[in-house]
Amino acid sequence: MPTDSKTLNRKTLTVIGGGFAGLTAAITAAEAGAQVTVHEAHHTLGGRARTADGTYRTNEGPHALYNGGPHWTWLKQRDLIGPLAAIPPIEGTRLRFHHQGGLRRTPPLAMLKLLRRKAEQAPVDTDFMTWATGEVGAEGARAAAHYIAVATFHHDPGSLSARFVHERLRRSTKLPPEAHYPCGGWGSVIDRMATFAWNLGVRVETLSRVDSLAPLRAKGPVVVATSLPGARQLLQDDSLRWDSARTTLVDVALTSRKGDPFAISDLDGTGWIERFTTQDRSLAPAGQELIQGQIPLSPEESKADGVARADHLLDLGFPDWRDRLLWRRDAVSNGRTGAVDLPGTTWRDRPAIDRGDGVYLAGDQVAAPGLLSEVSFNSALEAVTLALTPTRVDLKSA
Repeated sequence: MPTDSKTLNRKTLTVIGGGFAGLTAAITAAEAGAQVTVHEAHHTLGGRARTADGTYRTNEGPHALYNGGPHWTWLKQRDLIGPLAAIPPIEGTRLRFHHQGGLRRTPPLAMLKLLRRKAEQAPVDTDFMTWATGEVGAEGARAAAHYIAVATFHHDPGSLSARFVHERLRRSTKLPPEAHYPCGGWGSVIDRMATFAWNLGVRVETLSRVDSLAPLRAKGPVVVATSLPGARQLLQDDSLRWDSARTTLVDVALTSRKGDPFAISDLDGTGWIERFTTQDRSLAPAGQELIQGQIPLSPEESKADGVARADHLLDLGFPDWRDRLLWRRDAVSNGRTGAVDLPGTTWRDRPAIDRGDGVYLAGDQVAAPGLLSEVSFNSALEAVTLALTPTRVDLKSA
């Protein structure tokens, strides 16, 4: 039976999904005094922030934790970030750019000039390629659009809102870098968050798939912290849609060799290859390198197309990689790469967090600002704030 604000028990909260958003919501609610239960369909927590156990500590594609957003402060205040891998000096990282058919040490000058434009100078209602071409010319605009695929996973970032793309471009190229790497991968942060939640009294039920919200809504508000397609199915609400992206994920392990690049950014297309053992040796056995890449796919491209493009970047940056190959895994991530805003839209136009009847959304495709995981974090905080704040009707009936 549906609940209303007169009967809603705001001291009991249920979270569906035990990923970064779900754990953020659970901790925030528990700190506010609520009794919290987390339902996670899998046997482990983490969602897209899981780090694989085993010989190679892989994440779902290239990953980093940016220190420019509010989640960094929140995690740090609770000692949840843990040890950070040392970031190599800029001059020693061997970042390379695939441009005009070869590998280069620096991006086009026009792309660097574009970085001088403030984020607010980029219009919301114009696509990035059109705006950036008018600012610095087509070559610099195209290179910048392709570069930012590292933070959008999109096959054509130039077609997205200029404001959306340029905000991410400025942050992803900032010096000193905002990107940091928790030792052991994202999973180490998730493990600390789970322990912290447990110490707050949060009840976590794994292998607990929720198919109906009715019995949970009778107890109190519910935060649905799943993927947007998952939320759409659970809530039976076809309006829960927003543009995302599809990308090929490529993981390889190679024997170590001096002189390997740290990362390769594809400015001729879209794609990113990164040697994660550059900064964190714990991710692979001694004498081995773990390389993870993501190659965005257009609607017409297949997994094989993405793998072929990744292999080309590996051929350029790691010429003998096939002889050094120890392990490999290829996959496709579809619709799980975060929200992308088309021209004329912003995060405010994404599916609303408050779905009514005591149900709230959290995740990386709902109405919250931020870069990458910051969207999940910001939406989780907003969802809990709305869920636990008494409404005017509550106050009148109290």
